[in-house]
Amino acid sequence: MSPTPERLLYQLKSRGPQTAATLAAACAITPMGAHKQLQALSAQGLVAFHDEAQGVGRPRRIWTLTDAGHGRFPDRHGDLVVQLLRHAAQRLGPQALDTLIAAREEEAEHLYRQRLSHASDLAQRVQVLAEVRRQEGYMARAEPAAGGGWLLVEDHCPICAAATQCQGLCRSELALFQRCLGPDARVERTEHLLAGARRCAYLVSPA
Repeated sequence: MSPTPERLLYQLKSRGPQTAATLAAACAITPMGAHKQLQALSAQGLVAFHDEAQGVGRPRRIWTLTDAGHGRFPDRHGDLVVQLLRHAAQRLGPQALDTLIAAREEEAEHLYRQRLSHASDLAQRVQVLAEVRRQEGYMARAEPAAGGGWLLVEDHCPICAAATQCQGLCRSELALFQRCLGPDARVERTEHLLAGARRCAYLVSPA
């Protein structure tokens, strides 16, 4: 696939449903070029659209990723980890999964605390945490929240298949963020991929 369709897919993954005009501007191509590329992606089953009424005039056509489109952003753990988690639960019991999650959490906490140790304040800690998560494949970013504080947004979950099998991984990450950002932070999950949202997002506020 050429770079332009890949950029369109990336924009839909990272920014959610959009019009062709918005996508064209983000990818520095003409609206006509965006329409042409989106039609080709639709024919491949990677994107779909719906029309939204906007009062007088023609409705807006909103483009979004299909499940196949989301699948272009691979799960780094894949089926093998899902199978291992299932077998661990079946043969060793739920406590075995708790032990595995705790070990993963301990290792991640050590790394995150090390990276966050040089951050001067909460805002910088959120930015550093977002960068660490981005490097881990979560397409993470930090941005100011509308009502104050910061949003830690993760547009992709590279462990989604594993988290679906073992939702303790998600509970573990929320607690991990809280501990690593420190007692002067309050962390709340506001969007959750496994609950039907298109991404995971966390609101970080001063405690």
